[in-house]
Order: sequence, then C-alpha cells, then structure tokens
Amino acid sequence: MDVVLLERIEKLGQMGDVVSVRPGHARNFLIPQGKALRASKDNVAQFEAERAEREARNADRRSDAEKAGEGIEGAHVILIRQASDNLQLYGSVKAHDIADGLIAQGFEIDRRSVVLPAPIKTLGLHEVHARLHPEVVVTVVANVARTQDEAEIQKETGHAVGRMVEEEEEVVAAPAIEEMVEEEALDQITEEVAETEAEVEEIDAIESEASEDAAGDENKSA
Repeated sequence: MDVVLLERIEKLGQMGDVVSVRPGHARNFLIPQGKALRASKDNVAQFEAERAEREARNADRRSDAEKAGEGIEGAHVILIRQASDNLQLYGSVKAHDIADGLIAQGFEIDRRSVVLPAPIKTLGLHEVHARLHPEVVVTVVANVARTQDEAEIQKETGHAVGRMVEEEEEVVAAPAIEEMVEEEALDQITEEVAETEAEVEEIDAIESEASEDAAGDENKSA
C-alpha cells in the first residue's frame, strides 16, 4: 500500500515522502497514529496544501524535544531485580519499567518513547534509546542491580557486580594455577632424576659384576 508520510519515520522516509508499506502496517499503525495517510490523489493534494504549516509545527516540536533531550541524555535509571549468580534475572526489565523510572526522576516523557528491541534479562548497565521526536533520539542507561549499593558500584565502575566478582576470582586463581603447574613440573623432574639415578646404579652394579667375573676367569687361567 502507498502512503504519504506526515512525519519522519525511521527506515521509511521523511515527511511528505510517498512510500510503499505493508497494508497491515499502514492500517494498524501508521494511519491510526496520524503518521501517514493513504496516498490517494486527494490526500496527497491536501498534504501539499498543509505542508508549510506541518513543517513549522514539526520544527517547534523538534526544538522542544531537543531541549528536553539535553536533560535526559545519559540519565541512569536504577532498577532493582532479583537475579541468579550468573547475572540472569528472575524475570525481565521492559520498556515501560525504564519509562516509569525516568518519569519518577521528573522527566516528562511519553512511555511509548522508550525503544527496547527485547526485554533486559541480565544484571548490569544497558544503553537504551528514547525517541523524544521522530528526529530526536537520546540514550539513557538502565542500571539493573540486586541492591541499591550494587547499583552505585555498577555506576561508578561501569561493570556488573557479579561479573566483577568473577573477574576477581580469576585473578586470584591464576597464581594458584601457576603454582600448581610449577609443583607438577618439579615433581616430574624429581621423578625423572630418581629414575636416572636408579638406572645409573643398575649399570654400575652390572659393570661391577662383570669385572668380578673377569677377574675370576683370569685367576682360573693362571
């Protein structure tokens, strides 16, 4: 289905563009939400007659969104959740959770503005986009932690607390592993030395026995 866009739509086009979209997408999303009109001759003519006015209103909305975005950009939303030792949440964090967190901090934002392709299911810091206007997108941080204290640590360090513990354990374990390797190598060398000494003693015994036999033969000959 061909539609004329009434605002910029990501991956589709700019305001005033006539584009082809799936009929369901047009009927269920673009047209009901006032983002597009069916590209009939009358609708296209109507849009062209209103273009200047629409572009002026759009510029005003974009300016307001840019000002709001300056305060929201980089905001941290702390979300306390239960999780297992491998950082996996018992549940998930959804877009409306992040939007509610921003609103609780005093930001004026439409809950539908938060763009989250898939629910968050792990502890840590997650960058999330909020579309304040079709042409204005800001980035906020969803700080998902088990406690407020862990959230503060994550904010300061930039790492999930669980992952930090794992990394510290690896650092501690490394010297122990090296020590074990060294001990095993030393044991192996000791065993090899002992085997060599045993072989030398055996050879000495054989040579000594051979010498005694030779001496006995000489005495018999005499």
